[in-house]
Amino acid sequence: MIDSARVTHDEEYRMWGLLRQVSDGMLRARDEELKPFGISAVQFGVLYVLKMLEKADMPPTPSEISRWLFREPHTVSALLNRMEKQGLVRSLRNSPGRGKIRVVLTEKGEEVYRAQNKERRVIPTILESLSAEERKQLGAFLERLRKKTLEALVVEPPLP
Repeated sequence: MIDSARVTHDEEYRMWGLLRQVSDGMLRARDEELKPFGISAVQFGVLYVLKMLEKADMPPTPSEISRWLFREPHTVSALLNRMEKQGLVRSLRNSPGRGKIRVVLTEKGEEVYRAQNKERRVIPTILESLSAEERKQLGAFLERLRKKTLEALVVEPPLP
């Protein structure tokens, strides 16, 4: 049962601040871990999303990637351009004159994805500070907060 007591101003900023600190801190820690691979955590997010879209048999378009990453399309376009210059992804037009662009991993992108996957330590180490049951509960709480956030923004959730 959900306690319907109103959130106080102090509680609101404390919770929001904690969520931001944890999110930003984990992102910075992951950035450090990924430096040897020449990519950032956000760039890895693109590689990961491309893999998930492939598994889900969904079109790997810039707009779909932006939905999954919860980023503005213009931000994702700039990110994809940088990644293309690094040789991690390639943008392909479906056919001449048609606007749909598909984004695919290059061989280098596949190699970086596989190599970093073997070296993942920082996020699991952070998450292992919680018990399996606590991680399950945290996941459920975060999914509920994400759902409410998407409702507040009137955004369709990209994830199952």
